[in-house]
Amino acid sequence: MQNINREDLVQKIQSLSQHGGRTIVAIAGPPGSGKSTIALQLADALGEKTAVLPMDGFHLDNSELEKVNLLHRKGAPETFDAEGFAQLLQKIRHQAVVEYPTFDREADKTVFAGGKIETATETILVEGNYLLLNDSNWAAAQEIFDLTISLEVSRSELEQRLINRWLSHGLNDKEARARVHGNDMLNVDLVLESSNNPDYILQTE
Repeated sequence: MQNINREDLVQKIQSLSQHGGRTIVAIAGPPGSGKSTIALQLADALGEKTAVLPMDGFHLDNSELEKVNLLHRKGAPETFDAEGFAQLLQKIRHQAVVEYPTFDREADKTVFAGGKIETATETILVEGNYLLLNDSNWAAAQEIFDLTISLEVSRSELEQRLINRWLSHGLNDKEARARVHGNDMLNVDLVLESSNNPDYILQTE
């Protein structure tokens, strides 16, 4: 485990892709760490044969979460289909074309077959909160990654980013802070305290 900058990370991923077959890279980090942004920036630098795969498409449906009284904890590890996620990664490793679910934040629901990995795709950047979580439910997915990256951001910065996120969604300051402290920061602390070591750490602003 060591720190790496974005330029060196791009070179590292490129070197892996030269060995043939698909390269599957995990970009992990707590909520608010900038995983989606970093993944898109890396994909742009790596070129057209790279795809970004968000873990968010494996959110369990709200109706299912209501049945088990977990809707208020949506976004926690137990509110994702970890098994289905690992099965998708296996398909990506062995099948040329693979459709995958995405998540519509505005509608707050999963979109079946919202994305597709094409035959020409050589590098897949998988981004999500719990990719490195030290938990048996996520172990199967971790066995598939060729390279693992963890984004490092201070806890105080994460908290402010998450408050700002909910403010941008129309919540007032009190509502935003209640949402962050009642759910989001619980997930932040879980990721910070209970994740396996990555191959590299990328510090973000």
